Amino acid sequence: MKYYLLPALALGLLASPLRAQQAPAATPTPAAPANLPRYAAENQQLSAPVAGTPRVVLMGNSITDGWPGADPSFFAGKPYEYVGRGVGGQVSSTMLERFQRDVLDLHPAVVAILAGINDVAENAGPYQPEATLRNITAMAELAHAHGVRVILCSVTPAAEFPWRPGLGPGPKVVALNAQLAAYAQQHHFVYLDYHAALVDDHLGMKPGLARDGVHPTLAGYRIMEPLLQQAVAVALKKKQK
Repeated sequence: MKYYLLPALALGLLASPLRAQQAPAATPTPAAPANLPRYAAENQQLSAPVAGTPRVVLMGNSITDGWPGADPSFFAGKPYEYVGRGVGGQVSSTMLERFQRDVLDLHPAVVAILAGINDVAENAGPYQPEATLRNITAMAELAHAHGVRVILCSVTPAAEFPWRPGLGPGPKVVALNAQLAAYAQQHHFVYLDYHAALVDDHLGMKPGLARDGVHPTLAGYRIMEPLLQQAVAVALKKKQK
């Protein structure tokens, strides 16, 4: 039998009380909105997973949050029950803090974690690559320990942030993705490489795939959708270890 030691940081965060937060700003701000109780009502109303229809929680930020509005047809009539839990502007540490209520308490078969771009954008302070990786891998380990299959998504491309120019995010995103890919391989998690499908020669989004260089257009999401479908199918076939 293989035992997993959960990061102390993750356990401490999930055990701490969640504080009420203000509604998110319409655009990203220097202080990333926590928005911990945003999905409280939806979580309470969500029924138990239906037998034969695996529940897939999409954990993320504004890229995940904007997906259903951009292409609602993608989420209808699928063999999986997609549950979106994205909050705009969030960094990985805040996503980890709400992971219990927005993922584990929903009893999904699979979680797809898309996190890190707002860390690179310094939405909550200077970017610390080691801390970001630690937060993302903590979410993955928590999910695995609760019997949830894990999809680790690459951070999507960004050559510049319109709300915080001059950070040169392209190489930072590439470096973080290399670490995520290596971690996923080491732990036998599915690695979903959105970045390779979306990136241009300048480490930004290809023309027409993002409305501001960061957030996908419908065309961008439609490139991501079959990749997600394939990753979910692969994850469901994996045996939990």
